[in-house]
Amino acid sequence: MKKVVLGFSGGLDTSYCVKYLTEEKGYEVHSVIVNTGGFSEEELKEIEQRAISLGVKSHKTVNAIRSYYDGVIKYLIFGNVLKNNTYPLSVSAERMSQALAIAEYVKEVGADAVAHGSTGAGNDQVRFDMVFHIMIPGVEIITPIRDMKLSREEEITYLQSKGVAVNFEKAMYSINKGIWGTSVGGKETLTSNGMLPEAAWPTQLTKNGEEQVKLVFEKGELVGINDKTFAHPSEAIQYLQTLAGPYAIGRDIHVGDTIIGIKGRVGFEAAAPMVIIKAHHALEKHVLTKWQLSWKDQLAQFYGNWMHEGQIMDPVMRDIEAFLQHTQENVSGEVFVTLMPYRFQVTGIQSPYDLMSSKFGKYGEMNSGWSGDDVRGFSKIFGNQTMIWHQVKNSNS
Repeated sequence: MKKVVLGFSGGLDTSYCVKYLTEEKGYEVHSVIVNTGGFSEEELKEIEQRAISLGVKSHKTVNAIRSYYDGVIKYLIFGNVLKNNTYPLSVSAERMSQALAIAEYVKEVGADAVAHGSTGAGNDQVRFDMVFHIMIPGVEIITPIRDMKLSREEEITYLQSKGVAVNFEKAMYSINKGIWGTSVGGKETLTSNGMLPEAAWPTQLTKNGEEQVKLVFEKGELVGINDKTFAHPSEAIQYLQTLAGPYAIGRDIHVGDTIIGIKGRVGFEAAAPMVIIKAHHALEKHVLTKWQLSWKDQLAQFYGNWMHEGQIMDPVMRDIEAFLQHTQENVSGEVFVTLMPYRFQVTGIQSPYDLMSSKFGKYGEMNSGWSGDDVRGFSKIFGNQTMIWHQVKNSNS
């Protein structure tokens, strides 16, 4: 009997895939769920029980939170990556980590095929397919929902015909939660105008007033919050989420270009990611030179776009990661942040690598490293070629 590994979420689409692949196609189905920070232990247990009840041969839960951070999130922080200056790649980056983990499981099981529940309408189908083509070439990719263009109603009818108790009420809002943020889609995001209502946000405002938070970075990585230290930066992210999330920080709507060429809107909440990125960037502005910052911005923008489009395995990504890693050598220190309802403010930094030192001069006030004559000479030489250009232009006018 042929084996297929199915990326299983417990939802309608992947539940359909289990029954279809086992009973219509005769596959031995091995389901796997890759947890990138979006599920509780109780939820994971329920998903496992559902997979088994549907008839899978085996089910595996992969805890990919640390590997997701180490291979993806770390570099998004190093690059201060916000797609279109807005979105911290909450879902697109997560899919890369999940696809890689599923591909590894296909190898472990020795499966003949791999399946996922993507439809033909979004980005995820491309992301999963592309990683599978690269990581497990020759392994058949099966996508029943996409290939048969199934409607939600058709999937429910099929499952009911197989005796499966179906309780998949169509929610008003689709939610995808992970350690690097939560996406929220609904009728308001299907058009170019409209904001998600308060009730649609998964994390509600439950804190008021102000709260001071100290973030401690070592070589670009968040290792401490206030007086707490963490065994791994992923734990620091999760802890910061418990502090910043109740303030309803990090809500926004992202408008961007999909891989398949259409524009899309999606709401998201990402309290911890937004605070971390802005705090990290504030620290960098103090400890890096202007050209380090400039080249980081350019390469990080490309890195984020290429990640969004599923190209995590392109070797150029390893080259950019090496550059980003090297830029973090002096990005150590403390960043002070004030949390408030719906917003936050970075109030300052403290670092032994701070280039804003009074011994080198105070901007707009005084200097100790040069004289007025030094500046006169520098200004003349610095503008020399432009001065020559204008003189030549005027002489030929």
